[in-house]
Amino acid sequence: MVGFDAFTLECFLAIAEKGSFTQAADKVGRTQSAISQQIAKLELQLGKPVFIRGKKFTLTPEGEAFASYARQIVKLNHEALDLFRNPDLQGEVSFGLPEDFASTFLFSVLKDYIDIHPRILLNVECDLTLNLFERFKRKEFDLVLVKMSKPIEYANCIEVYSESLEWVGKKNTLWKEQNQTLPLVLSPHPCVYRTMAINSLKQYNKKWRITFSSHSYAGKIAAVKAGMGITVMPRNMIPEELEAISGEHDLPNLDGIHISLLKHDSVNPAVNSIEKFISDKLK
Repeated sequence: MVGFDAFTLECFLAIAEKGSFTQAADKVGRTQSAISQQIAKLELQLGKPVFIRGKKFTLTPEGEAFASYARQIVKLNHEALDLFRNPDLQGEVSFGLPEDFASTFLFSVLKDYIDIHPRILLNVECDLTLNLFERFKRKEFDLVLVKMSKPIEYANCIEVYSESLEWVGKKNTLWKEQNQTLPLVLSPHPCVYRTMAINSLKQYNKKWRITFSSHSYAGKIAAVKAGMGITVMPRNMIPEELEAISGEHDLPNLDGIHISLLKHDSVNPAVNSIEKFISDKLK
């Protein structure tokens, strides 16, 4: 009896996770056509359909049952490959990052890394950038992702990318200034975005007030969607229902933000591996 092909199972799990052939193709690095062929091959092998075709692909009852086996097979396959290809990649790594990055896209990147290198125990903690930086200097983290208003000077630092910040509000909604005072939805101090937003408004002689303050990225997004005020974020983090409004209102320009990865040394192969994986994914 012919067994299951590892790549076919990777394609199956990618579609199950993403609900889309397009996104699954991006995840495994193949074309949609190649993904489609693998699923057709799997369904022929099982003699059952594994997906309900629609706007979003969902698992059939047979697909749900098969998924648990597929995850175990793929996990064992990754463990075996990692053991022989990367024998030094093991151990425990502590990684700190801002919550907005974790909420938008970085957790999926970290999941992909753990899937490939299952022998690394990755401990992840979210905090405000300035707190992360101070804790990193106290060696509470092996690796941190930080966002700064200017490139950071540090011995073991990789600048991942730079991007301008945007004023962000709800789509098709006219937010109104009460008494010419701008309503803001921001994180508490210390927050890089908060500092940049308030400094730019002060230089512009624009009155403002904080209408909602939270460390939570999800909480701030919910407040802006509810029309409580506007916020500040990089363009690539703007979620659905919100949009950049910088060019549509009398708002000052915001400086760029610099995203960097910091580590204490370049000796630990596990830390170096995670750093390169994240840098490659975010660039």
